[in-house]
Amino acid sequence: MPNMSKTKVPVREQEPLVRATNFDEVCYGYNEEEAVEEAGRCLNCKNARCIQGCPVNIDIPGFIRKVTERDFAGAYQVISESSSLPAVCGRVCPQETQCEGKCVRGIKAEPVSIGKLERFVADRAKEDGIKPEGAKEKNGHKIAVIGSGPAGLTCAGDLAKMGYDVTIYEALHKAGGVLTYGIPEFRLPKDKVVAEEVKNVEGLGVKIITDVIIGRTITLDELVEEEGFEAVFIGSGAGLPMFMGIPGENANGVFSANEYLTRNNLMKAFRDDYDTPIYKAKKCVVVGGGNVAMDAARTVLAQRSILFTVVQKLSSPPVQRKSIMRRKKASYSTFSRIRRRSSLMRTTT
Repeated sequence: MPNMSKTKVPVREQEPLVRATNFDEVCYGYNEEEAVEEAGRCLNCKNARCIQGCPVNIDIPGFIRKVTERDFAGAYQVISESSSLPAVCGRVCPQETQCEGKCVRGIKAEPVSIGKLERFVADRAKEDGIKPEGAKEKNGHKIAVIGSGPAGLTCAGDLAKMGYDVTIYEALHKAGGVLTYGIPEFRLPKDKVVAEEVKNVEGLGVKIITDVIIGRTITLDELVEEEGFEAVFIGSGAGLPMFMGIPGENANGVFSANEYLTRNNLMKAFRDDYDTPIYKAKKCVVVGGGNVAMDAARTVLAQRSILFTVVQKLSSPPVQRKSIMRRKKASYSTFSRIRRRSSLMRTTT
């Protein structure tokens, strides 16, 4: 019998006043008993709308059913048939507008916590040493992938599972793309999660070459004509910020969120044992209201700045409301009495 509770099993997380002062992961995730209890809320719909809401069409009822049976290895294999990055997607995908937004349980109650269950399965697989299964034999075809962000890693992983010989070329010195330079540690741990997911993709036979700028280090024509690649997938991401075109944008203390977050996330400016320069203002304004803005705001707060947020109202904001509210709690709980110099930070989502 399904667990007919109208509410999700609560997930444990850091208290707002505590998490506002550190970069540790905010959400602790489910333990085994919590995951099994939440999985029991799934109705195993025959025509599962949650699958339709998933961009990669994971068999969501299938993997959740495995969780209820405590077959966590089986659940991981079901997810791995469609996704190469379950530990990442379980943490940062906007489930409330995708799979959970389509969940039938959500019509009259809270939807099943699909994202937290996916995260649990991925984390449990890592603990148990379970890896995704690669192709049994190669098909002899070579594919190049430009960019090692979520698009590049997913494309490379899927092709490798089909038997292709895949090489990823990454411009930066570390793989992961926006997962590494854009999303902060408190939402997506780099060593614990991102690096492990990259290793899983490499375990499928994918080769990753860093410090290669396509067009300068090597051209597309050279990849095809000299390196013998039969096709090239370009997943170069959205690494360049957009500015507002207003006076003062070039002043000292004005940053795009792209630069600010890259200094903190990729170059570890938030850590005392790194020498990465970062502007530490006493008072800061963040322009924007989406996930990038909140990531920047939360990063500013952890560096002991007062935060004033200017939010641009959008008709349909591309933001995860519950995630935003968690970060707002941390923002409004601390650092409200100091009044000194200010800097302006511009963000785009």
